[in-house]
Amino acid sequence: MRSDYLFTSESVSEGHPDKVADQISDAVVDLFLSKDPEARIACETLTTTQRVVLAGEIRCKGVYEDGKWADGALDEIEAVVRGVVKRIGYEQDGFHWQTLDFANYLHGQSAHIAQGVDESGNKDEGAGDQGIMFGYACDETPDLMPATLDYSHKILERLAADRKSGAAPFLEPDAKSQLTLHYVGGKPVGASAVVVSTQHKAGWDAGEKEAELHAYVKRVVGEILPAGWISDATAWHINPTGSFVIGGPDGDAGLTGRKIIVDTYGGAAPHGGGAFSGKDPTKVDRSAAYVARYLAKNVVAAGLARRCTIQLSYAIGVARPLSLYVNTHETGTHDDAALEAAIAKVAEEKLGGLTPKGIRLGLGLNKPIYGTTAAYGHFGRKAEGALFPWERTDLIEALKAAL
Repeated sequence: MRSDYLFTSESVSEGHPDKVADQISDAVVDLFLSKDPEARIACETLTTTQRVVLAGEIRCKGVYEDGKWADGALDEIEAVVRGVVKRIGYEQDGFHWQTLDFANYLHGQSAHIAQGVDESGNKDEGAGDQGIMFGYACDETPDLMPATLDYSHKILERLAADRKSGAAPFLEPDAKSQLTLHYVGGKPVGASAVVVSTQHKAGWDAGEKEAELHAYVKRVVGEILPAGWISDATAWHINPTGSFVIGGPDGDAGLTGRKIIVDTYGGAAPHGGGAFSGKDPTKVDRSAAYVARYLAKNVVAAGLARRCTIQLSYAIGVARPLSLYVNTHETGTHDDAALEAAIAKVAEEKLGGLTPKGIRLGLGLNKPIYGTTAAYGHFGRKAEGALFPWERTDLIEALKAAL
């Protein structure tokens, strides 16, 4: 491991066009799971100037059966879509929750996919697709997340909260952040560079108003980052292009699944390539990535490693994972092979195994809990009730006992 280096991660706000798409897709997932916990959903969203388009494959009792929509279902979906855009705060000429054009091209799930995934007879429920999934945790922050990403998220969450509360009425929904930290001995010690680009109301790009906006951003960043991380050597880039009035889907098209590194670990860990949003929990792109994070977080929380990467792999229609790989990056207290065996044992005992069914039932994923995941990261969040169950640290004693 290098001991002295710079590392960077970025985040995007809930008003970023790709994140608007993710939130709409996950709102559709939540709607269908609220009707049918066994629903199958793969919902993609396109956002652009005054337009939202849905496409994908679904199966949901009471909503879409035998190739037909239930009475009122299409209106309910449209209401959910417009509600997401309204909650984010888009009431602009180029993108307005009330007046945007909406098109729904969702259709029935392929029967050939269904026959591989569904449980039947002696056949276990299979994975919804092939692929590799990663989970990661480290001790850089109390959330056991890479500091560069964790604080990039928190900066934008604060901007959104201030915009909605009226504390920063000059802000609009679209924003991006990027944080470069200096690491010494593998630990972050200071901010080398801060980049924040935030959409703003007209007139806030010059003179006293621009200075006020810049001062506000610097104050927020200073309050979010640990004491002493901002110094005279920190480079600031606030709205470096100058004006940022046209933004969101009016400024750039948005698509579900285009911010997978923002959603996960900010580049500090590998990514299998599959997006999360818009997918029900039988899709291992989502559920296996969640359980990998759950296991990695518990390893670090248990003090068994300072950093932990876990990989799982699956084949479509096959229940059990093809592989489990653990890497503690030379920070572990035990041999990685021994830790792999302990993780497999604990997962079998506590979840019923690392099959799609074991994961979704063991973590309680067949619930409408996904709307909150679709902005500011799927990981490093607070487990509260049914929300973010993969962020619990309730396997610590079991892991220690298995070693």
